[in-house]
Amino acid sequence: MAVIQANAEHLKLLARLMRAEAEEDGALGMLMVGNVGVNRVRADCLDFEGIRTIPQMVFQSPGGFEAVRYGYFYQRARESEIRLARRCVNGERFYPATFALWFYRPVGGCPARFFGQWNSGRYKSHCFYAPTVSDCPRVYGVY
Repeated sequence: MAVIQANAEHLKLLARLMRAEAEEDGALGMLMVGNVGVNRVRADCLDFEGIRTIPQMVFQSPGGFEAVRYGYFYQRARESEIRLARRCVNGERFYPATFALWFYRPVGGCPARFFGQWNSGRYKSHCFYAPTVSDCPRVYGVY
């Protein structure tokens, strides 16, 4: 059961984002980027108030994703990536991106905080950052 609404084109867009941001981290890394994207659509808090769709999330400005500035993002999504995106839209979550709204690829270690949020962990090249339940209850399923 989907936790956010997504038609076929939205799934392809999320799949392209996941690949462009984390292909080098493999399927699990791409799933974690997908978690962050889905969390941003669900959140309605902090920097993501009013974000209700995958296209709004992907192309949010300011605050969106760096990948949309590069040609690789605009290549067609592969079926394998679309399947990964569907898993995220259907609510599968992967630690440390479980409740994360931000990630980035630092040089060196993960800072304890990023955009005022605490580090929830690292997977390969990306550090993930999650809000508190009180700052962003919808990410945690509290409505």
